[in-house]
Amino acid sequence: MHRNPSASTSQETGRHAPVLSTEVRDALADRRPVVALESTIIAHGLPRPRNLQVAKELEELVRKEGAVPATVAVLDGRAHVGLTDDRLERVAGDPAMRKLGHRDLAPALAQGASGATTVSATAFLAARAGLNVFATGGLGGVHREWTETQDESADLRLLARTGITVVCAGVKSILDVPATLQRLETLGVGVLGYGTEYFPGFYLSSSGEPVDWTVRTPREVVDVMRAREELGGPAAALIVANPVPEEEQLDPEVHDRVLAQALDACRERGIVGQAVTPFLLEYLMRETGGASLEANLAAVRGNVQLAARIAAAAAAR
Repeated sequence: MHRNPSASTSQETGRHAPVLSTEVRDALADRRPVVALESTIIAHGLPRPRNLQVAKELEELVRKEGAVPATVAVLDGRAHVGLTDDRLERVAGDPAMRKLGHRDLAPALAQGASGATTVSATAFLAARAGLNVFATGGLGGVHREWTETQDESADLRLLARTGITVVCAGVKSILDVPATLQRLETLGVGVLGYGTEYFPGFYLSSSGEPVDWTVRTPREVVDVMRAREELGGPAAALIVANPVPEEEQLDPEVHDRVLAQALDACRERGIVGQAVTPFLLEYLMRETGGASLEANLAAVRGNVQLAARIAAAAAAR
């Protein structure tokens, strides 16, 4: 397949253009498969030193599938697509590493800041560098009680105008899944269930919400990617919703009970805005004895492997 059509060029030399690692630059030049990885899970989603171990594990999973990993982060005001070992260690070890969404990129670059990239920032930078496949855990989406709070993740609008394939385990189950799926439809973001007729529930194999289209092999995903490219039109992401294996999911009864408690605690404490998601995720991790974190990591591993296989199939076309 061709490079990402929504990208300008990965060879730009402007001060604020993404800096590609030698490994990523060479892979793109040779039309070898590359998979973008976010860095927020490294800097903010896991305890130290396990975060660095997981970061290296995920990159190795990509390599085992014949692709090149491109972990994305901003360091000292430069956006990096692909990190050397020392830079990866810095992201994992620096407690001052900020959390950067797409809207934060310009001020971070202008002010020489350093930060880990969320889904929106990673998707944007990866597409701008010419990558067409990105693996993550779960997407952001429409929050519960949206009619009162109007709270919606920036991921959705960014994905609506960024032509990249995103392999994920659905959206975070603390969100309003039906409303998020409706919003994705409105924004024109394609959704494929990978080996499933139901949208995954992040920690859970199924959210109970059906998907309109199911694919079962990386080649079938690439066929859809190619058809979208040939059709042209507005750039928008393609979501490949890959469920966590049932044997590795969080117990559904435990999930529902603890999430209800977490939502009650959130309301009682008056937690709103950007503080809601980290509070709920931390609550689930604590009250499930770490089981939610293990389900999250199982989902991420599966998504990374699948993304690498899709990238390899795309490069072979």
